[in-house]
Amino acid sequence: MPVVLVAEDEPPLVEVLTYNLSKAGFETLTAMDGDEALAQAQSNRPDVMILDWMMPGKSGIEVCRAIRETSDVQNLPIMMLTARGDEADRIQGLDAGADDYMVKPFSPREMVARVRALLRRTQPNTEDITLAFGDISLNTEQHKVTARGVTVKLGPTEYRLLKFLMECPGRVYSREILLDRVWSNGVHVESRTVDVHIRRLRKALLDAGGLDPIRTVRGAGYSLDHETL
Repeated sequence: MPVVLVAEDEPPLVEVLTYNLSKAGFETLTAMDGDEALAQAQSNRPDVMILDWMMPGKSGIEVCRAIRETSDVQNLPIMMLTARGDEADRIQGLDAGADDYMVKPFSPREMVARVRALLRRTQPNTEDITLAFGDISLNTEQHKVTARGVTVKLGPTEYRLLKFLMECPGRVYSREILLDRVWSNGVHVESRTVDVHIRRLRKALLDAGGLDPIRTVRGAGYSLDHETL
């Protein structure tokens, strides 16, 4: 049974979330502040985290960043839950490492659907396949990426994005195609979200000492291209 960690400090909302998740077949854990949320994520290893932006102690943004910097839980799928609906706030949440974003008030049915979508998108491929491009290697069984032999720390969305691009290097993919193939159908995500995750993917590759293989094609999209190496 998949485990969802609900990090939210409003008891009525915690009750709504845990009730609907339990009804949908999920096991739930709860945390009422940011420090507890981080501790629960590290000790209990949930399959998905629903993380409120504004909480006592560490904020949701701080928790999200801390998880992405912690090797044993850095791939934890995170849905940011917040009353902040402005585009700048959504971009900030995604930049911090969130994989999805829901604005209060929300539909419990949509919330459950998005949690299921996060799980589908982050299940490791059981077939052992190693993809290679330039100095980058991606192993689907180990769910591991290396650049020049150094492990690249990627969030789940960046991993799926890189895997998709590596499956057909040289081909230019529009933002719309990337949204359709990397993100799940039925989940509304703005096209600008692709730019955020491409930027995070590039930074992770460079931080690991690799090169940036991603070519931006103005007005068309992105591709992996040897000309950029």
